[in-house]
Amino acid sequence: MIELVVGLGNPGLEYECTRHNIGEMLIEALPFAEDLSWQKKFKGLYTSHNIKVKTLNANKKIHFIKPLTYMNRSGECVLAIKDFFQIEVQNILVLHDELDLPFGQVGFKSGGGLAGHNGLRSIATLTSSNDFHRLRIGISRPARGDVSNWVLSSFSKEEEKSLELYLTNAAKAIMLCLEEGIGKASSFYNKKNLIEI
Repeated sequence: MIELVVGLGNPGLEYECTRHNIGEMLIEALPFAEDLSWQKKFKGLYTSHNIKVKTLNANKKIHFIKPLTYMNRSGECVLAIKDFFQIEVQNILVLHDELDLPFGQVGFKSGGGLAGHNGLRSIATLTSSNDFHRLRIGISRPARGDVSNWVLSSFSKEEEKSLELYLTNAAKAIMLCLEEGIGKASSFYNKKNLIEI
C-alpha cells in the first residue's frame, strides 16, 4: 500500500516546465492540489493528505514530497522522509519522466531496472533497494541530439497543447493507485494514450 508519493524534478525557475520535472508537475495536477499546504522539510517540499482507501474502507494519510536536492541527489530527500515516518521502500511511489514511453502514455512499474535514470539511481542507492513502485511518465526520446539536453528542455508547442489533459488523466491514474491499489491502476492505465481517453 502506497504511503509516500515522490514527484521527481529539479528545483529552480529555469527547470520548472521542463520534461525532467514532469513528476513534480504531476503532483501539482492532483485533484486536491489546491488544498495542499507545502513546507520545506526532509530536503524537499513536503505535505500530506487524507485519501479514502477503498481496500481499507477508511481514510489514510498519504505523504507527498518534491525533492529540492536536484535530480541526481533525490535519494537524500527520499531517505530522510522514509526514515522519519518509518516507511517501507515497497510503500513508496516515485513519479518520473520516462524516455522509453511516448508522450501521452504512462506505465506503473514495481521494482526492476532503473533505465539509467539518475533520480531513480540515487533513490535505489541511498535506500539500498530498488523495490519502490514507479509511475513512468512518457516524454518520448528525441529524434536526434543529446538526451541530457532533451530532458532539460521545455515541451514543444504541440505537446503543450495537450500537456494539461495528459497530466489530468495521469493524476487520475495516481488516485486509482492510491485508492484501489497499483494492480488495478496498472491494468487500467498502462500503455494507454491519456490524451485520447
